[in-house]
Amino acid sequence: MGLGVLDTIGLAASLVFALPLANYAVVRLLDGHVALGGGLLVVAVAMVVLPQYLLDPGRLIGSLLRGLLPSRLRSETPGRAEPTDDETGGERGRDGR
Repeated sequence: MGLGVLDTIGLAASLVFALPLANYAVVRLLDGHVALGGGLLVVAVAMVVLPQYLLDPGRLIGSLLRGLLPSRLRSETPGRAEPTDDETGGERGRDGR
């Protein structure tokens, strides 16, 4: 995964907050507070992983725009050569023209 400058800055900012939380979670786990330590450790990991993989701004904007565009303006799938009878409204003749 190649990170750009802004992605690296975002990851560093996430780690600034996630590392102390993960440290505290490990201390709580070692003290015997399994539920609290485990929960905080999950939150610390989520703080780093979610923005990198699920909340990619380019992917979110692309999916939002694809959802807003009418189906005729969306790009066609690469393997389809011509529309079917359902898409053309059955205007083809019997010989397929």
